[in-house]
Amino acid sequence: MVTQNRVRRGIVGPVTYDQFISDVVKVVEAVGAAIMIVGGLWAILDYATSVIRPGRRRDAYRELRQRLGRAILLGLEVLIIGDIVRTIIVDPTVDSVTVLGLIVVIRIVLSFSLEVEIDGSWPWNRWRTEGGGGGSLTGGAGPQA
Repeated sequence: MVTQNRVRRGIVGPVTYDQFISDVVKVVEAVGAAIMIVGGLWAILDYATSVIRPGRRRDAYRELRQRLGRAILLGLEVLIIGDIVRTIIVDPTVDSVTVLGLIVVIRIVLSFSLEVEIDGSWPWNRWRTEGGGGGSLTGGAGPQA
């Protein structure tokens, strides 16, 4: 009788380590997706309020793109955590490691693309646009002592 009740409730037996980690990975993936969805909605709502206000209207589109890019970047970072945990703990096969490697490469390309969209320059050129010290490559005098 007790066994039948457990089966009806969806409880079949003790949870294994792999099942527990798989469930944790699903939660992490859900959090990553939620970050992108909530961040995207927040960015769109902020854009709508910016368009209504005359003082903020000028930069509204640029800010929308930056906020969307940041939400996507953060969501991708969380999703990659789930992929890494799944590959290392749950399914450590050559195929899964290969797929993880491809996912990481794609994520790096997406991250760099989004960084350029958000900041307007490549990450390694950011010092040029931020007014950093002029080095010999840019014709500046170099850092002041």
